[in-house]
Amino acid sequence: MRIDEYVEFDGLGLAALVRSGDVTADELLTVALQQAAATDEAIAAVVHVQEAAARASIAAGLPEGAFTGVPFLLKDLGCEAASFPTSMGSRLFDGYRYGYDSELFLRLQAAGLVPFGRTTSPEFGIGATTEAKVYGRPTRNPWNREHVAGGSSGGSGAAVAAGVTPIAHGSDGGGSVRIPASSCGLFGVKPTRALLPDGPASGEGWAGMAIDGFLTRTVRDTAALLDATAGPDVGAPYYAPAMDGTFSAALASGPPRRLRIAVSTRSFTGDAIHPDCVTAVDHTARLCEALGHEIVRAAPGIDIEGFMRAWSNIVACGTHSTVRSRAAALGCTLTDDDTERVTRLACELGASLSGADYIEAIDVVHAIGREMARFLQPFDMLLTATLGEPPAVLGRFTSDRADGWADFLEYRLQHVLPYSPFTALANGTGQPAMSLPLWWNAAGLPVGTHVMARAGDDHALLQLAAQLELAAPWFARRPPL
Repeated sequence: MRIDEYVEFDGLGLAALVRSGDVTADELLTVALQQAAATDEAIAAVVHVQEAAARASIAAGLPEGAFTGVPFLLKDLGCEAASFPTSMGSRLFDGYRYGYDSELFLRLQAAGLVPFGRTTSPEFGIGATTEAKVYGRPTRNPWNREHVAGGSSGGSGAAVAAGVTPIAHGSDGGGSVRIPASSCGLFGVKPTRALLPDGPASGEGWAGMAIDGFLTRTVRDTAALLDATAGPDVGAPYYAPAMDGTFSAALASGPPRRLRIAVSTRSFTGDAIHPDCVTAVDHTARLCEALGHEIVRAAPGIDIEGFMRAWSNIVACGTHSTVRSRAAALGCTLTDDDTERVTRLACELGASLSGADYIEAIDVVHAIGREMARFLQPFDMLLTATLGEPPAVLGRFTSDRADGWADFLEYRLQHVLPYSPFTALANGTGQPAMSLPLWWNAAGLPVGTHVMARAGDDHALLQLAAQLELAAPWFARRPPL
């Protein structure tokens, strides 16, 4: 199979070719490896390639699943797998090997997928760009290599957009699936909190704000991936609301009920966002209205800066815990060469916080979650832009620049929040949210739109996505690599 043929299929389409005997899993893996190598200098998205492990899984006989034989990439953060080393985006963990397979990885394997490598991430997943020093070069946006691919699942976004694989793993603690989806012209979903398993190593990440997800080119691929992985694992501390039937069945049942959608073209701070983002939101709103949904101009009156302070405190504590544990395991005193400056600033903040401060931060996040639930009572969903502007130029968010920020809170509030003012809220509230690739600006850069639904209403969210995908198809749009 040639690469020009390969990219004409989504994940389910490639799996159908394997089932019919038109192509083999080994042949697909060869194409994926060739495309990873061919795009490496341009976008630097794929790391820790394990071809031997992938070939061995095929030779051993792949399970019969929705994606049997389809090449797949794991983010270089989470989705622990013994056969796939990691760096977690950090020199502190470079080459680290897990001693176990996560439940998520086992479920992906059971779906017949063929993982063969990992994709780049910022250090410990902190950031709206993927420019970690451990990789020696930044991950670039396939649509314009002078711009970021997003973060923290930026490598997955760049790899899928560049045609390395049709689908890839991501994770999302503040927009880390949806930001790359917006930046790279892909579909990305953060499911309802606890829908996907976190075990066996932990019960939750960042006080429940972080959850796994996927970067795809079609809604049906995301639905099938969620079907393959959803549900609690043994010992999970809490479960997502039960859903009636599978995601794929929900798509097959047709469009969603008539939805009442709140729409806002301003940041949650009340500030203006980039005109391209306003245009993207208005375009999506018109599409929804043409499909029969009710559009209401409304926005939640929440203290987003207070929320981001609480979010930052929780993330800082988690980062400090990770770094401190690693230093103890290594039995060494860390130097500035071991971690990046943004990580050191997060650790400084985390070390300054008490247990009471941490509990207070969780209480703030939960209180705002209740505010959002009340806001959505008269609505089904909230439509905004995904980002406050089109994909940034590379280097803007690197922490070692001369005009860098003084501390972690300044970094989040004054630099990241204006750029990404929408996505982190859904992580705090636990609501499902998605970024849709429905608009490209005059410079040819994708500008995503963001939809947040009520907790547990993931089926309706994907039904709306499928309806919009049919009305304004995006699959044929390819970056000029």
